[in-house]
Amino acid sequence: MTTAADTPTLAIDSQYELAYRVSGSDSPRTLCSEPGDDFPDVLATARMVGLLELAAARLMRPLLKDGELSVGVGVDVTHLAATPLFETVRARATFLGMDGKLYAFRVELFDDGGKVGEGRHTRAIVATERLLKSTEKRLQAARNPQS
Repeated sequence: MTTAADTPTLAIDSQYELAYRVSGSDSPRTLCSEPGDDFPDVLATARMVGLLELAAARLMRPLLKDGELSVGVGVDVTHLAATPLFETVRARATFLGMDGKLYAFRVELFDDGGKVGEGRHTRAIVATERLLKSTEKRLQAARNPQS
C-alpha cells in the first residue's frame, strides 16, 4: 500500500537548469512559413518558452508514476533580450508551490550577457492514455459534428 509519505514531492525553491546551444532551427526566421515574413536570426520567443517548459518538466520527473506525464497549462513570460544563434542559453525552473492542482514555477533564461527571459509557468500531472484519448475524441467530434 502506498502512503502519502511514499509519494515524492518537490521542495519549495527546488530548481532544475538545462543548457542548450541555439541553432538555426531555433530562429523565428526558420519557424515562419509565409513568404515576406521577416524575422531576425536570434532565439525565437516560442523556442524560449519551450526550453523553459522543458526545465520545469524535468524538475517534475521524480513525481511521475508509470503512465503519467506533466503538461504545460499556463505560461506568462517576457522575452527581455535577444540571443544570437550559436550561443548557449541556460533555462532554469524554480518550484514555487502548488496553485490548486497545478505546479507553479518561476522560469528564467540566461545567456552569457545575463537574463534574457523570465516569467511564471504552471504544469499538471495527467494520465498519458487519458490525455491521448480525450484529444482524439475532441478532434473526432470537431471533424464529425452531429447534425
